[in-house]
Amino acid sequence: MSRQRLELLAPARNLECGLAAIDHGADAVYIGASRFGARAAAGNTVDDIARLCSYAHQFGARVYVTVNTIVYDDELEQTRHLLAELKAASVDAILVQDMAVLQMALEAGLAVHASTQTDNRTPDKVRWLSSLGFRRVVLARELSVDEVAEIHAQVPEAELEVFVHGALCVSYSGLCYASQHCFHRSANRGECAQFCRMKFDLIDADGRQIEHGRYLLSLRDMCQIDNLGRLAAAGATSFKIEGRLKDVAYVKNVTAAYSERLNQLVRQHPDRYERASRGQVTYTFRPDLRKTFNRGYTTYFADGRQPDIASFDTPKAMGEFVGTVKELRGPSFSVAGTARFANGDGLCFVNANKELEGFRVNRVEGNRLFPLKMPQSLRPGQRLYRNNDQEMERLLSRPSAERKIPVVMRLEATPDGFALTVDGCRASIVCEHQTAEKPQRDNIIRQLTRLGGTPYVCSDVELPADFNYFIPSSLLAELRRKAISGLTPCLGAQVAEEVLKVSEAPSYPIPYLYNVANSMSRDFYAALAVRTAPAFEVKEPRHAVLMQCRHCLRYALGCCVKHGGRRPQWREPLTLQLADGRRFPLEFDCRHCQMNVLTDA
Repeated sequence: MSRQRLELLAPARNLECGLAAIDHGADAVYIGASRFGARAAAGNTVDDIARLCSYAHQFGARVYVTVNTIVYDDELEQTRHLLAELKAASVDAILVQDMAVLQMALEAGLAVHASTQTDNRTPDKVRWLSSLGFRRVVLARELSVDEVAEIHAQVPEAELEVFVHGALCVSYSGLCYASQHCFHRSANRGECAQFCRMKFDLIDADGRQIEHGRYLLSLRDMCQIDNLGRLAAAGATSFKIEGRLKDVAYVKNVTAAYSERLNQLVRQHPDRYERASRGQVTYTFRPDLRKTFNRGYTTYFADGRQPDIASFDTPKAMGEFVGTVKELRGPSFSVAGTARFANGDGLCFVNANKELEGFRVNRVEGNRLFPLKMPQSLRPGQRLYRNNDQEMERLLSRPSAERKIPVVMRLEATPDGFALTVDGCRASIVCEHQTAEKPQRDNIIRQLTRLGGTPYVCSDVELPADFNYFIPSSLLAELRRKAISGLTPCLGAQVAEEVLKVSEAPSYPIPYLYNVANSMSRDFYAALAVRTAPAFEVKEPRHAVLMQCRHCLRYALGCCVKHGGRRPQWREPLTLQLADGRRFPLEFDCRHCQMNVLTDA
């Protein structure tokens, strides 16, 4: 039985991040092109993407490009041209939301992955997408491990990609229109204004304020590093790190942490799993997820509903807990705990008003810290968090990993010269055999293993026991170059799938949820007899569902009777209200265990 290939998929804001991701252990990278990616601020030239492909393919690693926004009619030809350029750049697949882009990508011969923006949370949806020609489906972040296993059991032919780390959108992806409604910035066009990271009051039907000025839709960050084995057993093959807006330090640290954990899983089950690319990585630092940007971690819905998935006090990074404030003295204070600090560290705490307050450490004397400016609301007993670790930043600002593919070399004599075989690639030279007057083994090994500037490192040089020839260093170097140049990465080209017989399209109760923004997409659904309406961005409905969330404020506030909570004292409907007075009624769809955020009537 063949082993299951496990792919660690890392984000790349730019070429630098993409190269760093490969160096630090990623099996694949996803990156945005100049346009039509779901992060408008993270665009890259096709030339840079081609360079990334060339580098990644040395290790058998892949490059996926996000073309996962909805597209307008006047952009269709631009999109077609971009896809042709990406094909020429040797990208391995593209991520797609718009069905017009799907059709053009298949015509261009590109492999296609269904972006999480296509709202992939049921076996029926995954089966349908697979029937359209999608090689892989990126599942909704909200799914449990059991739900992933059920999808795999029912649609075993589909590759399943799951998010394992990073920021969480509170709405099911692709079905969030709050940013477009409030700020005319569409999440489906890569321009999300992060409505969910804003402060809200929660008001009941009698006008009573239940919560004041809290980040009620802001979720913690996902961390599934302890669930990788369970997700792999459930059928997931690609483990995705969120973060195409994150810097290179984030990419290095998080990629390294997850790569090491996947390697551990492979070592534990060598007959069951293997990594999807080649190369061994050595690091100059110890990966630590606590030291990377995070809002506090959650496993989200991996094991069903959990009480602490939200971050009501702040949408900002808190970082790692480093101790409690012990004593205040003039311009300094002491910390009770075992953490070590450095000049320049960024610390924060939640003050009495339940707001995150941060400051910079100017000087450190043991466990006594001297802030650049002493926070007025700092009090003994408060919990301190470090959201900027200077020592870690210094380590990650330098070259911090090296990735090499181990190879075995075998040198032997031939009737007219010598041959060198490197991992099955054989090269030979013609030269006279000269018997050596003194042992040559050390010099031969030294010359053959000079592999600097290549992705290879020699793990062993095999010589016959009776090998006793003198070979000039120049000829050994020539032999080495010829053998290494013949090595090719173990990377099968991804091509477009043959489109199967299309199964019945899953239906939405609200026609604009299909996100149809162009005539090509409209015709696609019309051919399937599916009734659609113009995308929210094209024609905003008068009354609309802005968000569909598995996160539920009833549950988060301990008032979901269905899940054992207390009976609420408020009278519904509940409403979220921004500081400027805009209101958003809440609808609790208990049948589907879902909370909807609506436009005001």
